[in-house]
Amino acid sequence: MNLSISLAASLGLEGTSVRYVRVAWSHDLEDEPVLYLSELGEGGYETRKIQFFRDGKVEWADELHETASVGLSEVAFPLDLREISDQPEFDAVEIAPEEFEREWIKARSAG
Repeated sequence: MNLSISLAASLGLEGTSVRYVRVAWSHDLEDEPVLYLSELGEGGYETRKIQFFRDGKVEWADELHETASVGLSEVAFPLDLREISDQPEFDAVEIAPEEFEREWIKARSAG
């Protein structure tokens, strides 16, 4: 069985088109993330997210866990990631499910 299919099944997302996206954000803001990893489910909406900060802090969110500084977006990701990458401060690419899952496990175990 394909890993992305088994991950989708274990998360209750089987039958949906699950995508994984990495978005780098180039900026000088101290308290804002510089990298986002997102799992996208039905309609391009986030189902899980990891935020990485310049100082090494990592935060995560899913449908059951959000904080004041990290939560799932209420806006769907576009099918064409160039809509994000066309903005000079952003670089968005699709990533393998294994990359997301590896970082998700690390983020969850860190706190």
